[in-house]
Amino acid sequence: MNKQSEHFLFGNETEIEDLGNGLKRQMLGFNHELMAVKVFFDKGAEGYTHAHRHSQVTYVEEGEFHFSIGGEMKILRKGDSCLIPPHVEHGAVCPTGGILIDTFSPAREDFVGE
Repeated sequence: MNKQSEHFLFGNETEIEDLGNGLKRQMLGFNHELMAVKVFFDKGAEGYTHAHRHSQVTYVEEGEFHFSIGGEMKILRKGDSCLIPPHVEHGAVCPTGGILIDTFSPAREDFVGE
């Protein structure tokens, strides 16, 4: 991936992409090594179970999330975080509505069209 974000991104100017099914995504910054993304969940929205080659750290900015990582389920709330190793199945349901900050290494090429 040769793309990278601008050095400064402003929340009120950066596009929020509607992913459907109660999910929206806003890029916070990326290059080929690292990516940070804000993900908005409507009440009851689900991040489907999936796996990818990227290491991921997720921080709960707002709301309650029922997270499953490698078959283990935990409830995470504001201020909590989790590490998702490469190739491990994971997903989350948000019964309250909320916001996650996802970081990936390397960057998710599929999020920027490469």
